Amino acid sequence: MNRKARAVWQGTGKEGTGHLTSDSGVLSSTPYSFKTRFENEKGTNPEELIAAAHAGCFTMALAFQLQGAGFTPTELTTEAVVSLEQEGSGFAIKKSALTLNANVPGIDRAKFEELARAAEKNCPVSKVLNAEITMDFTLA
Repeated sequence: MNRKARAVWQGTGKEGTGHLTSDSGVLSSTPYSFKTRFENEKGTNPEELIAAAHAGCFTMALAFQLQGAGFTPTELTTEAVVSLEQEGSGFAIKKSALTLNANVPGIDRAKFEELARAAEKNCPVSKVLNAEITMDFTLA
């Protein structure tokens, strides 16, 4: 399985602008720039997209872990915060912090944590990130 997205950039790093398009159409000439990345201007940025990918991947992986153990979640909500930090003269993504709120009837805390930790370590996005990955959770 292959998934594709394209980036087009025009101009310099700081004053230029770009847009991102994915084959699925979810991203369709979505703007990104220095300002969307570092100044919160409307548009997206690579870190936001990685955060979305990590939150989505982990949450789906956990749903499969729970299913395999005989549990059906009422709801799983995950927020991922990807940290971009200065490293020398450039930047590096150093951390992805997952915060999970879960409602899973009939599961005890120890079993839930075991399954959540397995999902954290084994979702494909966790595996591709060369960064510290943390995960906290709340079980209702």
